[in-house]
Order: sequence, then C-alpha cells, then structure tokens
Amino acid sequence: MKVHVTRRKTCRLCESRNLAAVVTLKPTPVAEKYVTADLLDQEDPTYPLELYMCADCGHVQLLDVIDPEFIYDGYTYQSSASGGLVKHFDECAASICTRHAIESGSLIIDIGSNDGGMLRCFQKRGHRVLGIDPAREIAQLATESGVETIPEFLTTKLAGDIANSRGRASVVTAFNVFAHADDMSGFIESVRLLLADDGVFVFEASYLLDIIDHALVGTIFHEHLSYHSLKPLMTFFSKHNMELIDVERVTIQGGSIVGAVQHSGGPRAVSAAVRELADLETRRKLDQVDTLTSFGMTLQTLFKNVEDRIRRLHEDGKTIAGFGAARSGTTLIAQMNLGDLLSYIVDDHPDKVNKFNPGQHLPVLPTRTILEKKPDYVFILAWIHAKRIIESNKQYLEQGGRFIVCFPDVQIIGPGNQSKG
Repeated sequence: MKVHVTRRKTCRLCESRNLAAVVTLKPTPVAEKYVTADLLDQEDPTYPLELYMCADCGHVQLLDVIDPEFIYDGYTYQSSASGGLVKHFDECAASICTRHAIESGSLIIDIGSNDGGMLRCFQKRGHRVLGIDPAREIAQLATESGVETIPEFLTTKLAGDIANSRGRASVVTAFNVFAHADDMSGFIESVRLLLADDGVFVFEASYLLDIIDHALVGTIFHEHLSYHSLKPLMTFFSKHNMELIDVERVTIQGGSIVGAVQHSGGPRAVSAAVRELADLETRRKLDQVDTLTSFGMTLQTLFKNVEDRIRRLHEDGKTIAGFGAARSGTTLIAQMNLGDLLSYIVDDHPDKVNKFNPGQHLPVLPTRTILEKKPDYVFILAWIHAKRIIESNKQYLEQGGRFIVCFPDVQIIGPGNQSKG
C-alpha cells in the first residue's frame, strides 16, 4: 500500500526554516499497524524517524509527516483500557473544574477524545460533553457508550460549525494529542473558535525535559510529530492571541506537562509555575541544539548496550519474549535490533493477539503464554507500565523467569532480586 508522506520545510510553531537535525533514529513502520497472517508475505514500509530542532524558537519535531488518514484508519489504542490513565483523567477533570471554577452544565470539548475516557470524568460531574476524534471505529464506540463523538479531524471549519450550533465551550481539552497535529497554527485557531471568552484550554503532552532525562525513546514514533517544551509554546500561544497561565509537571507517560491557556487578556492570572519552569528550561539549555545532539548520542549508546546484552543472552541459548504490543515497542524493537532476538510478544489486547508486529512480524500471543512457554527472559516493551507488569506477573518470576527493563538503565528483575547492568 502506497502511503503519502510529506516533508515539512518549516518549524510547526514559528515557521522558521532554521532547522537542525539533532536525533536520528532508524526508519520504522507505523507503530499501530499490526499485521494479519494473510499479509505476512508483504514487506511493511518504513518511514524516517528523525528529530529536528528549530534553532530560532527551540521547538523539537519530526519533519516527515505520514498521511494521518492512514495512521488513524483501524486505530486500536483505547485510553480507557489503562486503569492508571483513567484515574489520571479523573484527577485532572476534578482539578480543572475546581481550579478554574467551571459551572455545572458547562460545555466541555475534548480534542482527540478517543473512547471518551476523559469526557466521562466531566460528564459524571454534571457537564455537557462533546468529543472530536478521527479514529472512526473508536469514535463510534464512544458515541454508543453515551459520549457523543464527532469522527473527524479538527479543522477551523468544524470548530466554527460546532461553535455556531452548540455554543462555545467553557473548557477545551487535548490530552496526549497536542503532539499529533502537523498544522499547529490551524489547531490552535480551531481551539480559539471553540473556546468561550472566559474559557480555558487545557492540554497534556510528553515533556521534552523528561524525554531527555529518562531516555524515553519509546515516546518517539510517527504519531508524535512534536516534542514539546514550555518556552517555544509560550511564544507560539502569544502569536495566536492566547496566553499560557499555568503549567504542572506530571509523571504520566513517563513525564508530561499539563498546561492551561486562555485568550490573551482573559480573567485568570498567570501562575508563578509558568516562569519557574521556563527558567528551569533556560538553565538546562533545553532550547539549544547541542543539548539535543548530546541526547541523540546518549540514545545510540543505550541502544548498543541493550542490544549487546540481549544478544549475549540469545547466543547463550536463552529464550527471550517481549511484553506489550505497545506503540513504543515498534520503536524499541527497530532501534535495538531486537527483531531476531525476541521469540514472540505477549499482550491481551483483543485487536492485537494472533497478529504480528509491524516490521519484524513477531507473533503476538496472550500474556498467559509466558507461564506456558516459560521463556528465560521477558523484555518489557511497554516500558511505562513496567512496575504494574512485574507486579501482575509474579507467578512468572516464581517459576524462575526474569524481566528485563531498559529505562532509565538496564535492570534484570528476578525472583527476589534486582540487578542493574
């Protein structure tokens, strides 16, 4: 299947052409395109995965953009499948309602609403809700479950139509989708159209500083076009007559920021947290090309160390499985050359079991397989959930199995012991 790929020549936030390549990863397939048995004879196309920094505003981004219709066709990720994420959504909804004094019955719009997990948290607090998500099958499931969801990409036309027909929203949210838009200017202008004069836009995105500090390479895949930091966003919002009024660092997804934005001159004061985090970024030189180039070199060293260690285990006759048919796994397997070292991947996602991972075509089997086949080691691909995975699979450890965790450094977790490598 031929997929349209475009290459940007300008920064998504400031339109500068002063772009520098800072982190070059191996090309990979699209992360969520798990393969059925009848297509195993076809080679999965790979696409560039290279981070660039804007030398003018400091924004970090992918420039190669895969047709989003292809990415979201048959999309399987559902946020409500993660109990930890649902709890996080509920805590965020409660905080938004309290902190910004949102009146009962207000309209809340979630962009990239997925299966409605975030909006249910507002719905149960007495608010009217509306979701927007281009993954048609998941949007339909959300609507059928009671969270009305428009199965389209956000555009200024759609935003204007919603504002005219339903009124403007007291809150617009974009959790784990703010990094997905190629046309960031169109995105924020759409938010402006949707948002009431005294409304608040709240977004969550993986935080570049956490990606660097914790080597979160699993967050880098084609769906994530932007790798956000605060200072470039502050300038970007200002250019679009909006202002960042609050920010909070959270641990979800390995490290993210939750930002609150209003129309310029809106009713809310700017929190001291905004300046404090911007100052931290300045001290850490987060907007400097050399900082990201150094990060790229660190990743290459990590990849080589992990591959060498796992290859030695494989050469010693040890069997190694992967745990988690996650989006991050596609990146990890490709960058660490694990395709010929892992025997299979275990996962219980109904849309992935009995399929094969994109690229290497490793079979995806139910998680009970590790108890039945008893591999010597299980490499955790779904690294964000490593602690929960280990806690939930103590029986495998009791049988003598071992887990391999590779972030922020390599750890071998065995029955009753833990060793770093």
